[in-house]
Amino acid sequence: MTKHFIAILLAVGIVLTGIVIGIASTRSHRVVSASASLPGKSAVSAGAEKSDKAAQDRVVLFASNPIPAPPFLVADIDGAPISTADWHGKVVLLNFWATWCPPCREEIPEMISLANRYKDRLQIIGISMDDGPPEEVRAFAKQIGINYPVVMWSREIIREYGGVPALPTSFLINPEGRVVQKHVGLYSEDVYEIEVRALLGLPVNATVQTFQDTGQIFLKNASLATELPGVDFKGLNDDQRKIALRRLNSESCDCGCTLTLAQCRINDTSCPVSKKLAAKVVKQVLAGTPPPPAPAENQ
Repeated sequence: MTKHFIAILLAVGIVLTGIVIGIASTRSHRVVSASASLPGKSAVSAGAEKSDKAAQDRVVLFASNPIPAPPFLVADIDGAPISTADWHGKVVLLNFWATWCPPCREEIPEMISLANRYKDRLQIIGISMDDGPPEEVRAFAKQIGINYPVVMWSREIIREYGGVPALPTSFLINPEGRVVQKHVGLYSEDVYEIEVRALLGLPVNATVQTFQDTGQIFLKNASLATELPGVDFKGLNDDQRKIALRRLNSESCDCGCTLTLAQCRINDTSCPVSKKLAAKVVKQVLAGTPPPPAPAENQ
């Protein structure tokens, strides 16, 4: 599969995802925090009391079972070495983007602003999904004023981070080098800033809570999930549910994604193929029908 074809697939995926979650919409439709306020920054709500209440209600979520950030050593578009080994002690935002992606272009000034404010304790790394030569990305980065390293994508990086369902996609890495959150789509700068401050131990007007990563960050953790988007387990007893989940985590989806049914349901909730096949699995388990035999391996 050529890089050009992969880029086309990503572009199509972004358009479809944008229809669902609105990542390419105007700023008024972007994902925003619940009027959360940061120390030293004015609130944007209609009144102080409402703003304070919203800030108190804000919850920041980090994975309780974070795994180490997949390591890599590459050269950025200026030829400087970029190694995950140099990130220890800093918060890292690993931002997958492309020059041809409108939401990415809208997000870049926010990344530049964050890099300026937390430059000694925050490391932003842009991973360009462009299919063109690095020189074109370098010219774009210089023109727009990107002040953080940018590297070109590779199949290895994409594979290690479990795929990129849409652009932009950002992985948040704590100072211990573990991935604690993933954001798909265009988010408010406040969302990232509150998370960065929380990981740095700085004051935030929010409550920090944890969640178990059951595929929200890394799809390989889908085997930990007890619920899946769009899959109705109603009518199954506990043993049957376990059987169904085991099958959903072992049988492949036929949509061409190369993922298991469980992973596809998490990665693309709009996929009609995985939804239909998952419902068929649940129906078979409920009826006591044995799973189909595994395809014979070629001799």
